[in-house]
Amino acid sequence: MHALIIIIHLIACFSLILIVLLQSGKGQSMGAMFGGSGSQALFGSSGAGSFLTKATTAVAVVFMLTSLTLAYVSNSGQESVIRNYLPITQEEPQQPPIEEETTPE
Repeated sequence: MHALIIIIHLIACFSLILIVLLQSGKGQSMGAMFGGSGSQALFGSSGAGSFLTKATTAVAVVFMLTSLTLAYVSNSGQESVIRNYLPITQEEPQQPPIEEETTPE
């Protein structure tokens, strides 16, 4: 189960990197206004904006869910790492008993 989640997580990670790199920057829309839209002919005349935006959202959700699942699965049933460094028994320092002062008669 743990290995399957790691494989899905890695696929989502690399997919997210590729999808983000395929997206055009905001400055490129100005060039498309003056007739330079030939670079987006692969995705049709409307461009790749809506498809890549939806794909980015979907893969990002899968990435976040697998991250949370891996964090939960990895920590279930284990003690905290900090407990290994704390002493097993914590005793409070012993203070000497307070003696009452007696007045001589």
